[in-house]
Amino acid sequence: MIEAELRLTGTVAKVAVPTISPEAGRELPRTETRIESDTDGAVIHIRATDTTAMRAAINSYLECIRVIEDIDNLTKVRT
Repeated sequence: MIEAELRLTGTVAKVAVPTISPEAGRELPRTETRIESDTDGAVIHIRATDTTAMRAAINSYLECIRVIEDIDNLTKVRT
Protein backbone atom coordinates (compact mmCIF):
# COMPACT_ATOMS: atom_id res chain seq x y z
CA MET A 1 0.00 0.00 0.00
CA ILE A 2 1.06 3.55 -0.75
CA GLU A 3 0.12 6.23 1.78
CA ALA A 4 -0.21 10.01 1.60
CA GLU A 5 -1.43 12.78 3.87
CA LEU A 6 -2.78 16.13 2.79
CA ARG A 7 -2.60 18.66 5.63
CA LEU A 8 -4.96 21.63 5.54
CA THR A 9 -4.94 24.81 7.61
CA GLY A 10 -6.96 27.99 7.80
CA THR A 11 -10.49 28.48 6.55
CA VAL A 12 -10.26 25.63 4.06
CA ALA A 13 -9.54 23.17 6.89
CA LYS A 14 -12.67 24.15 8.81
CA VAL A 15 -14.86 23.69 5.76
CA ALA A 16 -13.06 20.65 4.34
CA VAL A 17 -13.95 18.16 7.07
CA PRO A 18 -17.75 18.35 6.70
CA THR A 19 -17.54 18.96 2.95
CA ILE A 20 -15.09 16.21 1.99
CA SER A 21 -16.15 13.58 4.56
CA PRO A 22 -18.96 12.17 2.37
CA GLU A 23 -16.50 11.90 -0.53
CA ALA A 24 -13.95 10.19 1.71
CA GLY A 25 -16.57 7.70 2.87
CA ARG A 26 -17.32 6.64 -0.69
CA GLU A 27 -15.94 3.32 -1.83
CA LEU A 28 -13.34 3.80 -4.52
CA PRO A 29 -11.53 0.92 -6.18
CA ARG A 30 -8.04 0.37 -4.74
CA THR A 31 -8.27 3.40 -2.42
CA GLU A 32 -9.11 4.06 1.26
CA THR A 33 -9.52 7.62 2.49
CA ARG A 34 -10.42 9.30 5.76
CA ILE A 35 -10.41 12.93 6.85
CA GLU A 36 -10.13 14.22 10.39
CA SER A 37 -9.64 17.42 12.30
CA ASP A 38 -6.43 17.92 14.22
CA THR A 39 -5.00 20.75 16.32
CA ASP A 40 -3.63 22.61 13.28
CA GLY A 41 -6.56 22.10 10.91
CA ALA A 42 -7.43 18.92 9.03
CA VAL A 43 -5.67 15.91 7.56
CA ILE A 44 -6.78 13.77 4.63
CA HIS A 45 -5.27 10.28 4.90
CA ILE A 46 -5.12 8.34 1.64
CA ARG A 47 -4.06 4.71 1.15
CA ALA A 48 -3.91 3.20 -2.32
CA THR A 49 -2.83 -0.10 -3.78
CA ASP A 50 -0.89 1.49 -6.66
CA THR A 51 0.41 4.80 -7.97
CA THR A 52 -2.40 5.21 -10.50
CA ALA A 53 -5.06 4.95 -7.79
CA MET A 54 -3.06 7.31 -5.53
CA ARG A 55 -2.70 9.89 -8.31
CA ALA A 56 -6.42 9.79 -9.03
CA ALA A 57 -7.33 10.14 -5.34
CA ILE A 58 -4.91 13.02 -4.72
CA ASN A 59 -6.12 14.85 -7.83
CA SER A 60 -9.73 14.41 -6.72
CA TYR A 61 -9.15 15.78 -3.23
CA LEU A 62 -6.96 18.64 -4.44
CA GLU A 63 -9.76 19.65 -6.82
CA CYS A 64 -12.26 19.60 -3.93
CA ILE A 65 -9.89 21.79 -1.88
CA ARG A 66 -9.49 24.20 -4.81
CA VAL A 67 -13.27 24.54 -5.11
CA ILE A 68 -13.57 25.21 -1.36
CA GLU A 69 -10.89 27.92 -1.63
CA ASP A 70 -12.56 29.47 -4.70
CA ILE A 71 -15.92 29.63 -2.94
CA ASP A 72 -14.28 31.10 0.17
CA ASN A 73 -12.59 33.78 -1.93
CA LEU A 74 -15.83 34.62 -3.75
CA THR A 75 -17.85 34.94 -0.55
CA LYS A 76 -15.43 37.10 1.42
CA VAL A 77 -16.65 40.60 2.06
CA ARG A 78 -14.33 42.97 0.27
CA THR A 79 -13.59 46.29 1.95
